Amino acid sequence: MADSRPHRGVSGTIADPEQEEVAGSAAADAEETAHSGLVPQLAMMTRALMASPVGKTLVWLLLGILLVVVATTYGQIRLNRWSKPFYDALSRRDFRDFMYQLAVFFFIAGILLVLNVAQRWLGETLKLKLREGMVGDLIRLWMLPRRAFWLANAGPIGANPDQRMHEDARHLCELSGDLGIGLLQASILLIAFSGVLWALSSGFAFHIAGRIFSIPGFMVWAAVIYAAAGSLLSYWVGGTLINRNAERYAREADLRISLVRVNEHVDGISLAAGEADESRRVELHLGAVLAATRRLVTGLTNLTWITAGFGWVTLVAPILVAAPLYFAGKLTFGGLMMASAAFTQAQSALRWFVDNFSVIADWRATLLRVASFRRALVTTDVVPHIESRITYAEGVPDRIVMENLEVASSSGCDMLRERQVIVNAGERVLIVGEPGTNKTQLFRALTGLWPWGAGRIEHPKDEAIVYIPRGTPYLPRATLREVLAYPMHVERFDQDAFARSLSRLGLQRLVPALDTTQRWDRELSGDEQLTLAFARALLQAPPWILIDDTLRSLDGDTLERFMDALTHELQTTGVIHIGGGQARNPIFSRTLHLVKAPAAHTVGRDDSPPAPRPTTDRGSTFGQ
Repeated sequence: MADSRPHRGVSGTIADPEQEEVAGSAAADAEETAHSGLVPQLAMMTRALMASPVGKTLVWLLLGILLVVVATTYGQIRLNRWSKPFYDALSRRDFRDFMYQLAVFFFIAGILLVLNVAQRWLGETLKLKLREGMVGDLIRLWMLPRRAFWLANAGPIGANPDQRMHEDARHLCELSGDLGIGLLQASILLIAFSGVLWALSSGFAFHIAGRIFSIPGFMVWAAVIYAAAGSLLSYWVGGTLINRNAERYAREADLRISLVRVNEHVDGISLAAGEADESRRVELHLGAVLAATRRLVTGLTNLTWITAGFGWVTLVAPILVAAPLYFAGKLTFGGLMMASAAFTQAQSALRWFVDNFSVIADWRATLLRVASFRRALVTTDVVPHIESRITYAEGVPDRIVMENLEVASSSGCDMLRERQVIVNAGERVLIVGEPGTNKTQLFRALTGLWPWGAGRIEHPKDEAIVYIPRGTPYLPRATLREVLAYPMHVERFDQDAFARSLSRLGLQRLVPALDTTQRWDRELSGDEQLTLAFARALLQAPPWILIDDTLRSLDGDTLERFMDALTHELQTTGVIHIGGGQARNPIFSRTLHLVKAPAAHTVGRDDSPPAPRPTTDRGSTFGQ
């Protein structure tokens, strides 16, 4: 898995980004080579599906498909046997026997029709359940505490997760269902009709220089050689389709996300008159998609020479193979047609690989994208091996502890001047950052999202912490009541409490809309969204609130209301605010200082194996 996150260098600063990118790319290539094998990926995805809630349903569907395919194969064998008396009746011009054989045909065909419908229903249901199990598994892993954030910072593998969970997973399930059923049917047909061909050609012999040479079951061997030649040629010509499909999917995802970003920020683009620049960016992505598609089209065109060529030859190949027996007098005309049909069935089963090679390449590329994404989800909660990291622990209730805290960022190493810090319940602490320090990285370090640095952080055991990051808060598409309660359920709060929290911070105009579902990030102004985040904290009244430099973004009246709420309604809530000196307020009883680490300072090297990152959610996260 590619990792573009910064690692600690010996000087206490982050490594050069370009060098880091090269190193990350090399590591990603090595790791992908070790884990991109077909068998490991299939095993991982199969285990995930079997462990999902639909695992047992999938087993029953597969058993049902197996029974239907076996029954269908038996019906096709009966239909193959029927062809001999039918064509013999035609050759004798026996009308009575012809009508009888026609009745037999409609009886067999009727049964096969029912079986075909049953197979279609079972196949489509299988694809539906595959998607339910696969996407549900991916979403469950992606939505584990902090997992989505870590994956988003894990390099290229974290790009476009929506594409992988939605479009790629859907495509993989549909291809897996179709190819799996097709391979099962081809295998059973091959076994069944190989027996028919062997029986028909068991006594075949030919004469060379007065000597007799016998080839038992020569029609079976002819079918095998014919299909093997087509499969080898298809693999040789179309072997690059897997990589070409994977490249196309990656470029399609890039184009999609660029269009989504334009749509999400269309107001800012219009105000800046940036349409031409955005058009250029989108056209670059479109050009990459078209280039990847052109390479795929070239590969598919080359493969068509093989698949179409074998398709045309197949029209006469069965007759050519069975002709020696017919001209030797060992087959009647009906027997010739029966042998030809059996050869066609066996050969079509054998050349299943030829007919489906482009689809298999598409499936393999899609499996690679989904399996590598799932593997990243499974492993991303393990901190990569870095030279130094912050230690996280659960401490005693009613206090947050920071010991020798240092945070690494792209601008160097920042540290708290106060080396031993204990924040007790109900205490209000302001952390002031000197110019050049990265206050947001300190905020992320305190939340557990940014482990790079040194020192120790203890969160109070079993006490929720509400995090309010800088910028626009996340507001889910839901009723305003659900937005205020997020991520908890509205039933946990008194129904009148929602209106009180809004009115307390000057949002009383929104009280009538509490039960209205909207995209509130589009309905409310930026100031109102930020105020709503503080109203949410007021409603939930957590033991702790951690704020990243947002108090200065509140207007005077809203800031005064919130400070008053901290003094009265939230008087037992501990508050840590990271901000500049302008955020000073009498409510803060203590001030800590974030400063740049000395230039010669180094963060201690840690060669111990990486430890699992804590996955326990410590409270609400308002960030995106």
